Amino acid sequence: MIRTGGWASVLLLSACCFLAGEAAAATGYYLVNVYSDPGQLTLDYKYWNAKRPGSAPVGSPELGVGYGVNSRWYTELYGVYTQTAAQGTSFFSLNWQNDVLLTQGEYPFDLAIHTNLEQYRGRDGYGLEWGPALQTEWWRTQFNLNLFFQRDYRVAQGGPTQLVYQWQVRQHWRPLLNFGVQGFGELGKWDNWNHREDQSHRLGPALFGTAYFGRQFLKYEAAYLFGTNNAHSARSVTMRLQFGF
Repeated sequence: MIRTGGWASVLLLSACCFLAGEAAAATGYYLVNVYSDPGQLTLDYKYWNAKRPGSAPVGSPELGVGYGVNSRWYTELYGVYTQTAAQGTSFFSLNWQNDVLLTQGEYPFDLAIHTNLEQYRGRDGYGLEWGPALQTEWWRTQFNLNLFFQRDYRVAQGGPTQLVYQWQVRQHWRPLLNFGVQGFGELGKWDNWNHREDQSHRLGPALFGTAYFGRQFLKYEAAYLFGTNNAHSARSVTMRLQFGF
């Protein structure tokens, strides 16, 4: 028989495993947009909540500060937290993200390099994510495709380099309201993908918008994703707010 405290520990462990399966939460639930607002600081708040059938929901708030170093380079330092009904909110990792544009209008698409260094709670090792991010536009429709490699260097949970992807189709309509579709997934080892039933693939509708107040701005993004997470059926709600000044 498991005591109440034991159940709480199990739920917390499940939350951590859920996050560990998504080595970088930004990759699993938020499209990495590599375009910078030069010279502007940004307060960045992100949140996702996922629910699997027969299990309690797991959430993860993220809070960070970003800076547009120039028109090609964006850098951000942010913290990731886990959230369960039993244990509340607890710190998970500190992340340092950098996105650098290699091309900017010279070709029909723009290419950037994304990196994200993750220091886990209690200095329990670190994780690294890196890879290309591409964007192009046709009329008012924007297309994104990002392919990232992830490696967990924790002694207890580390493993081989994994390949993950994210894509987006976004229709620019009004500054305060754009709409589109987003998709995310984990394929397994980069050079030896998992069997189809062991992969994870999520997609769903998304809304976006930006409000400007002089040099300041407020950007929002929200999506509802359905599909599989760590090879289990799941539904996810995501949101992101960025305030630039």
